[in-house]
Amino acid sequence: MTASLEFRDLPKIELHLHLEGAAPPAFIRGLAREKSVDIGGIFDENGNYTYRDFDHFLKVYDAACTTLQGPEDFHRLTLAVLEESASHGVIYTESFLSPDFCGGGDLAAWRDYLAAIEAAAAEAEARFGITMRGIITAIRHLGPDQSRNTARVAAETAGDFITGFGLAGAELMGRPGDYTYAFDAAREAGLELTAHAGEWGGPDMVADTIRDLRVSRIGHGINAIHDLALVDVLAETGTVLEVCPGSNVFLNAVKDWPSHPIARLRDRGVKVTVSTDDPPYFLTTMSDEYANLARHFAFGPDDFAELNRTALDAAFCDAKTKERLAARLEKA
Repeated sequence: MTASLEFRDLPKIELHLHLEGAAPPAFIRGLAREKSVDIGGIFDENGNYTYRDFDHFLKVYDAACTTLQGPEDFHRLTLAVLEESASHGVIYTESFLSPDFCGGGDLAAWRDYLAAIEAAAAEAEARFGITMRGIITAIRHLGPDQSRNTARVAAETAGDFITGFGLAGAELMGRPGDYTYAFDAAREAGLELTAHAGEWGGPDMVADTIRDLRVSRIGHGINAIHDLALVDVLAETGTVLEVCPGSNVFLNAVKDWPSHPIARLRDRGVKVTVSTDDPPYFLTTMSDEYANLARHFAFGPDDFAELNRTALDAAFCDAKTKERLAARLEKA
């Protein structure tokens, strides 16, 4: 039994997963063939996604998304992604969804896409035992003006399924304060808030994001480790980090697994969780993430139980859903 297989059946909570970024390469190749879309250059000889660096990764990601052209495609995508996640023990996932990829930011079009995604999520829950909630994300490199429209779309479709609002994309473009309007609008609509920060930006980006956008969670946040005073603030305020170690290693945001700060952050009292980000792009799964945490930091059953309790407490879902998920975690 491989190390990752050892963790495959352990129930897991995942808070940081990009729906389009979780598309299996074979699924995207199949859509491309159906639609006669030429995206051959985004795969290597083994059929995996290939790119040179983070900027090129964004281009490959966008190219793959050109095959997703209608609500039915997103229905199929959601089923494929949730089936794969469930096969690695994920019982609850929060997925980032972008209206900019689903109807070009048009509210009426987004409602059709959302209906397809939500229907697929309900089917996946019945078939695979995995619960999904959606976090609408503004795309940072599309600019603050577009983020306002995304927030409006999010506010109009907030509810039991769409429970959060976030910010993703090229972190080094602009400052968090540029997106204050969008986050204020989402907050007023009752949505929970998260934002990517501290993956490529320094501790100041994390601090500014918390101050200006008033989020309860930070996507990645690993560069906070370079300012221990900030780390202590994160611990004191209970700000939760959605850490994606395999992604950080693969993209060279950190040198290697032993260099990753997740254990140091946790030891200093920061609430950390573990997710896969865009798993097929980084050749990882939740089982692999757990196996590497065990291998490099000697994480054991108690550590994984704590990670999942932290993630469940921070999840953007209602109390009844949390109670049901907690019961499943306790049985593990």
